[in-house]
Amino acid sequence: MTSDISPHDMAARHDPVYDELHASPEFTELKRRYRGFVFPATLAFLSWYLLYVVLSNWAGDFMSKQVVGNVNVALVFGLLQFATTFLIAWLYARYSSARLDPLAGELDARYVAHQGGER
Repeated sequence: MTSDISPHDMAARHDPVYDELHASPEFTELKRRYRGFVFPATLAFLSWYLLYVVLSNWAGDFMSKQVVGNVNVALVFGLLQFATTFLIAWLYARYSSARLDPLAGELDARYVAHQGGER
């Protein structure tokens, strides 16, 4: 069964509340806050990972130095990649709860009110 309505026409028929919410200062602030955390955190993590890769490829003597027993610098750096991942996830969860969720809640309440209290 094919539809006579093109995807473009279907997209044009969306609820105008989405345009209203998208144009609101709260939504703009929500995007600004989100990007203010995500972009620097992503850049920092990718730089840290790139450092690990570069050192592994071109600083073999340094990375093969023993730290304790059979544990070398490369293994410590590799394990720190996991620790960094969990740290960033934890920091984002705290940041999101404190700075993003309240704004998102306001926008959601406006959406629900526009829909007559129904989801």
